[in-house]
Amino acid sequence: MSTIQSSFLIATILMLLLLDFTVDAQSSADVVFPLKRYGTIVPGTDITKALANAWKDACTSNRSSAIVIPGGIFKVKEGIFKGPCNSPIDFQLGGTLQAPKSLQGNNWITFERIDRLTLSGEGVFDGQGKAAWKKNDCHKRINCAQLPISLRFNFITNSIVKRITSLDSKNFHINVLGCNNLTFHNINITAPENSPNTDGIHIGRSNRIAITMSKIATGDDCISLGDGSKQINITNVTCGPGHGISIGSLGRYTNEEPVEGVIVNNCTIINTTNGVRIKTWPASAASGTATNMQFLDIIMVNVSNPILIDQEYCPWNQCNRKIPSKIKISKVSFKNIRGSCATPVAIKLICSRHLPCDEVKVGDIDLTYNGIKGPITSQCTNVRPIISGKQNPKICSSPYVVP
Repeated sequence: MSTIQSSFLIATILMLLLLDFTVDAQSSADVVFPLKRYGTIVPGTDITKALANAWKDACTSNRSSAIVIPGGIFKVKEGIFKGPCNSPIDFQLGGTLQAPKSLQGNNWITFERIDRLTLSGEGVFDGQGKAAWKKNDCHKRINCAQLPISLRFNFITNSIVKRITSLDSKNFHINVLGCNNLTFHNINITAPENSPNTDGIHIGRSNRIAITMSKIATGDDCISLGDGSKQINITNVTCGPGHGISIGSLGRYTNEEPVEGVIVNNCTIINTTNGVRIKTWPASAASGTATNMQFLDIIMVNVSNPILIDQEYCPWNQCNRKIPSKIKISKVSFKNIRGSCATPVAIKLICSRHLPCDEVKVGDIDLTYNGIKGPITSQCTNVRPIISGKQNPKICSSPYVVP
């Protein structure tokens, strides 16, 4: 582990200790803006305008402020909360904010260009996605109609999101873009297993992002890291159902930024199609790198592909597998991963023949398969892993068959 990663991990632990002491405390803000100040706030009514006015006052305040949303179910057409603001803001959600069932576009709730934001409370962001999922075919075709992401965090710095719930998003639950030093603590994300493209938390072009002590159950990746993700710490997360914890996919677009410094530690992954994986497109639009990634102390429960590097990721045949990926993967560690898998191929390391993977370490693996499709095995191509400790299954025990 690098010095930078160690410092980030220590800082995250200290922040979590602080969160544990303050999680049930009242806001210490100098000024409180209760929503009832901005109109008659009755459960079941639309509070879009009241929220916008409360945000305007809080953002322009020269003293630390809190926006307080009471208990109850309230409707919000769209919420755009932009900075920069003059002082820290605590956005306290006590009730449920409900999206329109027919909302179109790319956004529902957006926090943008804010420093020292705290989003807290026991409240729920309800995306009401059920009616929209049948219209969501982005997992089948490239030129699909976009549905709104429930929560966007754009260019947020030195901030914390804690104890909130995201329910039934139409598209991604949470999207993180261009953020620095942002922590998600004790988050609950939930959508049915068959809800398409409902990634739990997607991170792109962001630095020093921590996701801790959270539960994510959804229809796509629990957590996905896009290009430009750097110094990412994922700790004590329970994932499932869904598609697991993924780095990528990478290489689909030009001008992608490197991925580096990822730690996935002490997580439990249950009944997912994948466990921990790195995925890149063949026929990459441009060259790129993904390096210094560690997957440590992870429990798998009935996971179909517990450990996976897939540099031939090509969903619904939207690419050409015959052209190798131009993404260079290096310095990857899979250590102390144990539990059960739903298929006999427990480990699959499929690297690019154009740029084979370097410095892939695999140690202390103990996975079992109790099915009837053959003995437990692993597959490798274009990689020579550095092996240590227990091997169950034996690493690179069977040949990879090109699909």
